Amino acid sequence: MRRINSIYGRIGLFKRISEKSTKQSHTFLASHSFSTHGGYGGDGELQQNNSKVKIFDRDLKRIHRDRAAWLSSRHKNNSFVDAVADNLLDRLEDCKKSFPTALCLGGSIGAVKRLIRGRGGIEKLIMMDTSYDMIKSCRDADEDSLGNSIETSYLVGDEEFLPIKESSVDLIISSLGLHWTNDLPGSMIQCKLALKPDGLFLAAILGGETLKELRIACTLAHMEREGGISPRLSPLAQVRDAGNLLTRAGFSLPGVDVDEYVVKYKSALDLIEHLRAMGETNGLLERNKILNRETALATAAIYDSMFATEDGTIPATFQVIYMTGWREHSSHQQAKRRGSATVSFRDLHKQFGGQSES
Repeated sequence: MRRINSIYGRIGLFKRISEKSTKQSHTFLASHSFSTHGGYGGDGELQQNNSKVKIFDRDLKRIHRDRAAWLSSRHKNNSFVDAVADNLLDRLEDCKKSFPTALCLGGSIGAVKRLIRGRGGIEKLIMMDTSYDMIKSCRDADEDSLGNSIETSYLVGDEEFLPIKESSVDLIISSLGLHWTNDLPGSMIQCKLALKPDGLFLAAILGGETLKELRIACTLAHMEREGGISPRLSPLAQVRDAGNLLTRAGFSLPGVDVDEYVVKYKSALDLIEHLRAMGETNGLLERNKILNRETALATAAIYDSMFATEDGTIPATFQVIYMTGWREHSSHQQAKRRGSATVSFRDLHKQFGGQSES
């Protein structure tokens, strides 16, 4: 499986959202990390739809996706999003089987469409997003990257209420989209049901270490200027709970791994522009709708003073959790029946334990 090997290897550039400026606004870097601190849902933080407690404003996120569609049509190069999608799709190259029918859920569907390049033996591809504008932008994009062999259809739908028949697709891909659902386990259960037996689920979501620099700067600025804090950044899943989410959804052979990406920006404003272009701005239901100008300026100043590098840029960390799961099938490896072991731990200790004692 191919990985991004360079710890601080230059991958690409992202231009500022400005018609007059043509200067590079940030540089994309990549590194690897694994974190087991924190939790998501284990102590009741994750709320399901039927609990009447919702974290995210899904209507607002749809508006954010509409805006992202317009911004992406003007600035098509997004190195971070492309790197995540390409890394996720790399997992198809490790599978010997083909997936004739695939469903691509909202998030970076445009990047998935461009980079799939025949991987997975896909013959029919369904592109789904909550935003009609995003679907239209994706449909109007250049079709050359798909090739003539892939039949593509487009669907406006919500990941929380998946409009897909049970056992109807061989592969489900979600790149940077599911972390905005109020009921993440429920959405993953729907994905599992939509898969055919031996179908594959691939997802990349943002993890809890994402934008840790901005979280610190924003918290300090709110305490300094307003005497308290208000939620500006959404809660995200932690690494240790990703495997539990796959198991809870009923996937077999679950797999989880993590990449950490560092994107370098000229200023905090460039970071905000990038988040808008990805549709990743604040979507909390219980959010403060007014951002004090002095607080915003203080956030940018604190960010620069605490995290600026020698070259004058500021780094932003994006932790991406990759999840892999299969719908159960008779061909999958099964655990042995409890008590069926023919060798005891005492025998193993006698054989190997004595060798380690010296």
